[in-house]
Amino acid sequence: MFQAIHHRALVGALLAVGLTLPTTVLAVTSTTYSFVGVTNNNAANVATGVASLSVEVIDLNATQVGFKFTNSSSSSLTDVYFDDGTLLGIAGITDSGSTVDFSAIASPANLPGGSSMTVPFETTQNFSADSNPPTSPNGVTSGEWLTITFNLQSGQNYASIINALALPNGGGTGDLRIGLHVQSFPGGGSESFVNSPDAVFPPVPEPETYAMMLAGLGLVGFMARRRLV
Repeated sequence: MFQAIHHRALVGALLAVGLTLPTTVLAVTSTTYSFVGVTNNNAANVATGVASLSVEVIDLNATQVGFKFTNSSSSSLTDVYFDDGTLLGIAGITDSGSTVDFSAIASPANLPGGSSMTVPFETTQNFSADSNPPTSPNGVTSGEWLTITFNLQSGQNYASIINALALPNGGGTGDLRIGLHVQSFPGGGSESFVNSPDAVFPPVPEPETYAMMLAGLGLVGFMARRRLV
């Protein structure tokens, strides 16, 4: 609590002397992950999916985390599944526009091919979503995105999610796995994927970190100017 008050006091001090903070203070903490193939119906399709699929995990607030999915290929991401122990429930689903249309609870209920994994992928109850008919046209393709926002279990936070995504238990209890089913590859067919435990891009600094750094620099400059007067 003291830390939060201290941050607000610094920002208030800057505003009182007519100084403003750049918009970079509004940056959010996020970490991006890639995916690996679960099925291998077509090696070229698997390679395409691995190269084009990603999820950005976004720290929204103390009790919510967003999962933003993108797909840079002409295939269609149509189903999303979560196998985890840190999430409480889906709070909302948003997308990039009229050509993406998803609803909670996917069909089929579990990730296709997920049962064949060394640690079988078991979708947490109702922690899934899929594109509404027509399935492929309403999926996520190049230039589009889908964000699924989750409420977190009591005692869990963004750091808990990142730790679970590292799969310290090899996909077992406590880990967070995300499964994707992708259809309409250029050569036809579909494939399934799960998140890689390695982050593609490390977390960006938290908003308060930016605020503290910039506020500190601003106050130093202000005090220096006062001494020169």
